[in-house]
Amino acid sequence: MPESAPLSAPPVAKTVPFERTHHGHTFVDEYEWLRDKESPEVVAYLEAENAWTDQQTADLAPLRGKIFDEIKSRTQETDMSVPTRLGDWWYYARTAEGKQYGIQCRCPISGPDDWTPPEPAPGVELPGEQILLDGNAEAEGHEFFSVGAFSISHDGTLLAYSTDVVGDERYTLRFKNLLTGELLPDEIPGTAPGATWAIDHSHVFYLTVDESWRPDTVWRHRLGTDRTEDVTVFHEPDERYWVSVGSTRSEKYLMIWVGSKITTEGWVLESGNPTGEFRVLLPRREGVEYGAEHAVVAGEDRFLVLHNDVDPESGVKAENFVLAEAPVADPSALRTLIAHRDDVRLEDVDAFAGHLVLGYRREALTRLAVWPLTADGYGELTELEFDEELFSVGPGANPEWHQPTLRLGFTSFITPSRVYDRVVATGEMLLRKAQPVLGEFDPTAYEQHRDWAVAQDGTRIPLSIVRRKDLPDGPAPTLLYGYGSYEASIDPGFSVARLSLLDRGMVFAVAHVRGGGEMGRHWYENGKTLAKKNTFTDFVVCAQHLIDTGVTAADRLVADGGSAGGLLMGAVANLAPELFTGILANVPFVDPLTSILDPSLPLTVIEWDEWGNPLDNPEVYEYMRSYSPYENVEAKDYPAILAITSINDTRVLYVEPAKWVAKLRATKTGDAPLLLKTEMSAGHGGVSGRYEKWREVAFEFAWVLATSGAYRP
Repeated sequence: MPESAPLSAPPVAKTVPFERTHHGHTFVDEYEWLRDKESPEVVAYLEAENAWTDQQTADLAPLRGKIFDEIKSRTQETDMSVPTRLGDWWYYARTAEGKQYGIQCRCPISGPDDWTPPEPAPGVELPGEQILLDGNAEAEGHEFFSVGAFSISHDGTLLAYSTDVVGDERYTLRFKNLLTGELLPDEIPGTAPGATWAIDHSHVFYLTVDESWRPDTVWRHRLGTDRTEDVTVFHEPDERYWVSVGSTRSEKYLMIWVGSKITTEGWVLESGNPTGEFRVLLPRREGVEYGAEHAVVAGEDRFLVLHNDVDPESGVKAENFVLAEAPVADPSALRTLIAHRDDVRLEDVDAFAGHLVLGYRREALTRLAVWPLTADGYGELTELEFDEELFSVGPGANPEWHQPTLRLGFTSFITPSRVYDRVVATGEMLLRKAQPVLGEFDPTAYEQHRDWAVAQDGTRIPLSIVRRKDLPDGPAPTLLYGYGSYEASIDPGFSVARLSLLDRGMVFAVAHVRGGGEMGRHWYENGKTLAKKNTFTDFVVCAQHLIDTGVTAADRLVADGGSAGGLLMGAVANLAPELFTGILANVPFVDPLTSILDPSLPLTVIEWDEWGNPLDNPEVYEYMRSYSPYENVEAKDYPAILAITSINDTRVLYVEPAKWVAKLRATKTGDAPLLLKTEMSAGHGGVSGRYEKWREVAFEFAWVLATSGAYRP
């Protein structure tokens, strides 16, 4: 049959019974054979699913084209970021019309007191501009391209950068002399993202991963030597822990961080002695997390430590973290600076020569405060205030230790991103850039507000709702997004692409379900391991609330989630299919029990702190089995489903959605369309290149609009 001939029916995967037995229970998995991505039969099946999806969505091609054109027309394609000062240079990124990838550049400062960045000048070369890395040139000849490390030496003469041209998140690290433009002969394949320079500019620290894609080893490389001479400076054998390496803003210390989902350990070394031995900051203790930053307070070197250990002053476990200080010589001598609060989750502390910046979360919103350092210690803490009901605020790029301004970013669902420099001494807010939205965009045409749904146990679940103000009364087509894992918060943020939904009469809503971090650490704890089902029932309650309050109706409501949020999508499809007309699942984690039972798979062991260990614990096994989307597919009328995955994904393997769709197709009743789309040359993040990403968004949004009834072909 010619490839162009229409298909009369969707692909049907063959069944090959495969038994998985644990704790006296046997599960017969008929689609496990799809795991072999090297098999021509598996590739043929995925391509047949792609062909079916293409055919079933062919009538949406005009709408996809319109949405792509809208995104493109609203985006200032030739653009420039606000320059950030580091040493004697302003660093920034450019994009150019027609180019897929960014271009990293710099230009010289005018003098030591120059803290006013050059005004972003899209398409205009700044005086003395140097191109450091052109992603378009690096990507030439490759279907996929991603930058993993981009690190400038402290004297500004060297660049360490790494690239991935496959999508498997294994990068090749290279070095460039920025004075001559010469690419140095040093080349290190198979690294994890990131690279950290020692202050001597001749040693660099990088990471490699184990067979499970877990960063586990820190290496030291001396420029000009062969990789075989690189020195292992730290190795973490415990598979529950990930390793990272970096430096303090003061540049005085190199830091190695070792962390599981619930435990942290830091190691420190003076950057001026890169060949020395790292020493432990605070020895790891199960269930205790901490982070540390170097500060100079009243002339003394100190570590500022955010931790969730028992607060010695109150005797209470600091679930939402406390801020303490300790002498560098004795990090265990902690003194609490900011005590624990049930309603405030401390998240970050940044130290500068003259002030501290605190990041925290209250009432499901991010907050920032500036805390001056005085000759005697600490001054008066000031929280930054904003006049929108929903917003996100956070520090931007602030690499300099001695800087009189604080770079920060602000956005909301209806306010395009803004970049400010706050003058620390006066509190003046200097707007450096507002994200341009081309065309007839009017932010006053849209509104956002917070609503609350109530779970069965009485917990109030926050909902963020965004729409056009002129939307007619009555139930509207609605896209409800959720995630709910890893303490990740879905904070308000502007999206150019989302305008294509809002302007066609759709409501966009976010269900801030438990398992995320919006309401503090307890919000996370009550949506993980043996409380994971709260994530799913919270989302169902939010959907029902939108229906009950007249925002939408079941025949107009589409659910959306990706990765761990894709697990959420699979679970609610089983729990309450009647509430949704469609479900969009991106790289969905829908076969979690199979994956978490196999410690040889990427990332499995470290995930046991998030989901529990079903391999050793029968209770966890039964609990996960009771909610696993794949294992609970039933003969019921499911809504329309679009599952999107990538064949090179190392985090959520393509086989999970492939098996899920195959089982749904063989089991479900009803005639709602079921589609699987596999990117055949991409990883967890999907396609690379901004235009390809826009096309992918257009594909998804066209399906959402048609499925919700907001568009009729």
